[in-house]
Amino acid sequence: MSTDYGEDKLIQKSTAEFLEKELGWTLVYAYDKEVLGENGTLGRKSYHEVFLVQRFRKALKKLNPWINDKQMAEAVERMTEHMSSQTLMQINEQKYQYIRDGVPVTRVLPNGETKEVKARIINFEKGADNDFLCVRELKVYGSLYRRRADIVGFVNGIPLLFMELKNHNVEVEDAFNQNYRDYLDTIPQLFYHNAFIIISNGLEARVGTIDSKWEFFHEWKRLTEMDKGNIELPTMLRGICEKENFIDLLENFILYDHSDGRTVKIMARNHQYLGVNLAVDMYRRREYVNGKLGVFWHTQGSGKSYSMLFMARKIRRKFEGSPTIVVLTDREELNKQISDTFENCGALGKTKTEEFIAKSGKDLIKRLGPSCRCTQFSGAANSPPDIRVLPPPKDIFSTIRTSSSLCERASIAAAKPAPPPPTISTSHSISCSFFSSSLQPSCCSLSPA
Repeated sequence: MSTDYGEDKLIQKSTAEFLEKELGWTLVYAYDKEVLGENGTLGRKSYHEVFLVQRFRKALKKLNPWINDKQMAEAVERMTEHMSSQTLMQINEQKYQYIRDGVPVTRVLPNGETKEVKARIINFEKGADNDFLCVRELKVYGSLYRRRADIVGFVNGIPLLFMELKNHNVEVEDAFNQNYRDYLDTIPQLFYHNAFIIISNGLEARVGTIDSKWEFFHEWKRLTEMDKGNIELPTMLRGICEKENFIDLLENFILYDHSDGRTVKIMARNHQYLGVNLAVDMYRRREYVNGKLGVFWHTQGSGKSYSMLFMARKIRRKFEGSPTIVVLTDREELNKQISDTFENCGALGKTKTEEFIAKSGKDLIKRLGPSCRCTQFSGAANSPPDIRVLPPPKDIFSTIRTSSSLCERASIAAAKPAPPPPTISTSHSISCSFFSSSLQPSCCSLSPA
């Protein structure tokens, strides 16, 4: 018999109903209602399972009409298997790569040879077309212990969202230390695919990623740049769990930083998500804004390097063409910092940044050839090279970062790609500036340049 009377349960119930009624998630109460089996409530064969195979297979077939039963079984195996020697972070990063870029399956060619192809498992073009499921009181059995998660959010059968909810008089940090950390140890399989972890007592909410310390769990206070800010849970739910936002965050605002010999999973903070998306939207309309994207303000230490990387990755992924990325700095330490960030977060694949660092303006221009993907130049910030007239015509995405005692600045510029002949093309400069200042009251603001 369910007991839905405690204040914890009331907050849990209202949160789940919010996801269902306002945000359009399907809601299931599992604790004493779930029927196990392939044709059961969630399709789980046992409480040890956290990956909903039936829903995953359905989404896989919808997104990949060509897939056959053998390939589907291969995709399920890839998404559920792991080596015993892998850490939780290693498993999570591998599964995220499958989620974002497609899961590898084997295709047999007419001549009998085999070829590896990737099957899509998330619809990133139409986020709301995915299968969003919110499960309350999900029983999960570990190897030694049994736990019951407050709310687990599944997208196409993949457990991407974990929520730990407490009543109003419990400190949110206590829920992090006493409950969430315990789940990591006792039922780690629930976090193999996890993207977002939300912890709240209703009045305050924090969001973070697996293996993050408490100080790296952040508030989500605004839905738009003009909002005053509210730290309560409904604001976070609207900002993160709205379907299109959820898929956008999943696709474009998660990084794995491999700096200093360890892996850290990074999720964009509220100001980075809003600011980068405003700048990307201006980039989308670049030919109509007279080449000016605006100014992106940051407080000191609020992640300008990550903001630049989030923006560069999203533009490369969501827009046609292959823009060249140029990073300009005025100090060697900034040069190394931004280089390391791009390299250690996988923006260059397996390529090392040293291969692309230009030593002079002439060297930079030489490097900006047809096959150039990313380069970096350290020089005077007040006299960057005029990228608007560099041949051949192409997208050139330039980030300029300088510093002083009060502010650091990064500017983004792009040259409009030339249309095909016989149209006569002209260069079109596009700029966006990142500023950091301890005097700025707001973490993020995109205003006219």
